[in-house]
Amino acid sequence: MQKTRPTDIRLHQKSRILEIEFDDGSRFQLPCEYLRVYSPSAEVRGHGPGQEVLQTGKEQVNITAIEPVGNYAIRLQFDDDHNTGLYSWDLLYRLGVNQDMLWAEYLDRLGKAGYQRQV
Repeated sequence: MQKTRPTDIRLHQKSRILEIEFDDGSRFQLPCEYLRVYSPSAEVRGHGPGQEVLQTGKEQVNITAIEPVGNYAIRLQFDDDHNTGLYSWDLLYRLGVNQDMLWAEYLDRLGKAGYQRQV
């Protein structure tokens, strides 16, 4: 099975959107907040099931740098100093394909935690 790879990655800092196009023609516009709250880092995901840490207060977060990691991922530097997650091509593709569902799940978790987003 051949993995999908990005053909173009563009950061739109003013709108806080990371736009990614893949070699299958898919194109996703992923908000920085979305990428930050779904960071693959242990700080966010924990070290096992049930250890996830709900990220709050990330409404205005932006990406300040994108660093390639080999031929398989990028490291995103956020302006809240978070930079420990490696975003593989597969993860970025899944985040794009499942964006509506994952965002709704995140908003639901925020609501259950009693957090109101400041937009």
